[in-house]
Amino acid sequence: MPNWLLPENIADILPSEARKIEELRRALLDHFRLFGYELVMPPLLEYIESLLTGAGQDTDLRTFKLVDQMSGRTMGLRSDMTTQVARIDAHLLNRRSVTRLCYAGSVLQTRPSGLHATREPLQIGAEIYGHAGLEADAEIQELVLGCLALANIRDVRLDLCHVGVLRTLLAADPLAKAQENTLFALLEAKDLPSIDKLSQNFSAEVRAALLALPGLYGDASVIARARAVLPAMKGIDLALDELEYLVNLTGGAHVTIDLADLRGYHYHSGVMFNVFVPGLPNAVARGGRYDHVGEAFGRLRPATGFSLDLRELARLLPTAERKGAIRAPWGSEQLLREKIAQLRSEGEIVIQSMPGHESEQDEFDCNRALTFDGGKWILQNVG
Repeated sequence: MPNWLLPENIADILPSEARKIEELRRALLDHFRLFGYELVMPPLLEYIESLLTGAGQDTDLRTFKLVDQMSGRTMGLRSDMTTQVARIDAHLLNRRSVTRLCYAGSVLQTRPSGLHATREPLQIGAEIYGHAGLEADAEIQELVLGCLALANIRDVRLDLCHVGVLRTLLAADPLAKAQENTLFALLEAKDLPSIDKLSQNFSAEVRAALLALPGLYGDASVIARARAVLPAMKGIDLALDELEYLVNLTGGAHVTIDLADLRGYHYHSGVMFNVFVPGLPNAVARGGRYDHVGEAFGRLRPATGFSLDLRELARLLPTAERKGAIRAPWGSEQLLREKIAQLRSEGEIVIQSMPGHESEQDEFDCNRALTFDGGKWILQNVG
């Protein structure tokens, strides 16, 4: 095998694409800061016990593991940054007030998360800690939709779900609760025949509700249909109320509700969402409430947030235009050096041609040149 080949679903990012991603990263982090989010930078690897705490089995299977040569303990390369940020909030910052944190960096996954997805996403996200009310969920929803608007993506579909519906049903029937993991998988696959067979001995009320869940998907009218067919239980009523509240705050986004779309069920504790946009087969952003994660770090604290893959989002953006630049000759003359330094301090791109080379950079359009005329260096337009 040629030594320059990369593993499957791993790829280099070349200059024009890298600049597009980096400009998007800066714009989104600046957007987060306008809302009061503070940037944190978790490490790329941690001891596996800390990295996977509260994260669920799915994260365990996606995590590359290795042995630390200094301690002999097993370490993991992060496959998601959310748990790390929760650890920072609970254990290092330990604030009593509401805390807003954001992050951006590479994560590594053993398998791609979807069709044509990379195993090295560039993850960016934001989290709110310390507020259990829907106001925090609403801010996160506003933030993620604002990120897509910054990327000039207008045709957005927001898929909402709530783990409270299924958990309330399971809590009402011990037999159903004992089959939680199996039911979760069957509901996600909308496998009605298997749900029907598995639920033969469940209570009639819970069984009927479980069989209704796969059909409860569509536009916002699903909430009214769910109120009509699901049992009047406090947890279900609360979940539907929360979904209705957030639907009313989505602005111009197209909203769908799917009460059987339970991706992240074991990790989340309330509203969950996925954001889809034309041109990408996978969700461009995912998020929701996960109040229990900080408990494993010694502090039970409400939390909600989202993350998205910058590489995926950047694929939708047009090819970056070439940047205007200035070509200058190579030289050590004081006047030349001073002129180049002045131009660069003003934000200009100045590229010095190496002796014997007439450089051509695809990313830059050298439409001006520094020339020596009348005892000084001046700028001239070039064709």
